[in-house]
Amino acid sequence: MDRFFPSANPVYDDDSQVSTTGSSLQSWISWFCSLSGHEYYAEVPEDFIQDDFNLTGLSAIVPYYDEALEMILDLEPEEPSDDDQLADQEDEEEEEEPSEEDDGFWKERPIATKRRSGERAHPSVVEPYAAMLYGLIHQRYLLTRNGLRLMAERYLAEQFGFCPRVYCGKCPVIPCGRYDEAGREGVRLYCPRCMDLYNPPSLISQNVDGAHFGTTYAHLLFQSFNDLVPAPRRHIYQPRIFGFRVNEKSVVGPRMQWLRMRPRECTTGDDDDDDEFEDDVADQEEEEEEDIINVIATQDMNAPAPSQAVEQREDDRLARLTHQVEGWRMRDSSLNFFRRWM
Repeated sequence: MDRFFPSANPVYDDDSQVSTTGSSLQSWISWFCSLSGHEYYAEVPEDFIQDDFNLTGLSAIVPYYDEALEMILDLEPEEPSDDDQLADQEDEEEEEEPSEEDDGFWKERPIATKRRSGERAHPSVVEPYAAMLYGLIHQRYLLTRNGLRLMAERYLAEQFGFCPRVYCGKCPVIPCGRYDEAGREGVRLYCPRCMDLYNPPSLISQNVDGAHFGTTYAHLLFQSFNDLVPAPRRHIYQPRIFGFRVNEKSVVGPRMQWLRMRPRECTTGDDDDDDEFEDDVADQEEEEEEDIINVIATQDMNAPAPSQAVEQREDDRLARLTHQVEGWRMRDSSLNFFRRWM
């Protein structure tokens, strides 16, 4: 049953009614996915949410589970009857009294909330838990066949943006999380070309919980749809100083470049775009090298070495000789000590 939701955050009054100022007729799910910063979300069908099997274990994680589920499905809250109140009291007594018989199986117990029996929570209290519940349901829906197909279509449409890395050539990215537990970290963007994670460009999107997407679906998507995997690019940025490559052993040298290396055997298929990009990079590097050679040719190559560098080398040589002589003295003293007792 649809309700009226305003375009901005809803304003609740004391009668638990939703303000209809400047509102449009839409479901809670559509309203939630249309909020600013929620562009990465997909609309989960109500049939999927109404299936109790898909919600297994969530009542033990999300407070106000029943009220949050009613808000997501746009169900009118039912007034509790006397039988429901008695059942709630019996459940509370069973929770307080530890059971002697334990079959060893995990039992799903809803999170207890401090409120009077039969009292309904205010919608402003339930709303953040409804968002949390929908996010966890959203994580499970993305693992289904329909969820993967929907995200694959959005990935092909480039709705999630592009990789900020220059050498990825504007490869489309896909949202994912680093944890499956809610409240640990925000959403990240995964690039299938460089296989790295990046922060969303929008600060509002960074506040979205990464658990609402999970750690599995992005990689399961590319395993299920192999045609979506982009061809890797082997070019890696090389730092240079006056045209000379910075050595890896230098303090400012490149680190762990092997993480971005890809074998040549895996570059199959049509690589015309990749070849054009690499040709442009090669031409640019050749131009830079020519400019550098011209600059070096104009410099005075017979300039004497700095005196400080010479003094430093002399100090290092004397330090090594001193250390070597000290080692000889310690060795001779130990031999003389043993000779006295022979």
